[in-house]
Amino acid sequence: MAADKFEIPTEMRAFAEKSVDQAKKAFDDFIHATQQAASKAETSATTIQAGALEMNRKVLSLAEENVAAVFEHAQKLVKAKNPEEIARLHSDFLKAQMATFGEQARLIGDAAAATVSGIAEQAKKG
Repeated sequence: MAADKFEIPTEMRAFAEKSVDQAKKAFDDFIHATQQAASKAETSATTIQAGALEMNRKVLSLAEENVAAVFEHAQKLVKAKNPEEIARLHSDFLKAQMATFGEQARLIGDAAAATVSGIAEQAKKG
């Protein structure tokens, strides 16, 4: 009994090879695009984390300043000699704190804007 030889036609083999090559290229392109996206996300996350850390430090520092001001005010009030002096000290403290809060809000806004700017800059580079 003679074994029949089965051969794949040349055109079919060429078509299969081309299909495998195209599939491999598509997969390689997909992996490359995925790696780029992950890299951009990592860079943005790092920028956001750094900005958030800086913001936390700034807010904590400002809170410490505010608490120190309150204790200083309390010490002055304890030493006041009459109700008029207490009223004046309290009025001066409130005016100073309102000015301080305005400046602190500006500082926090600047820190937030710097973080957003860093993220936008990273997006442009990517």
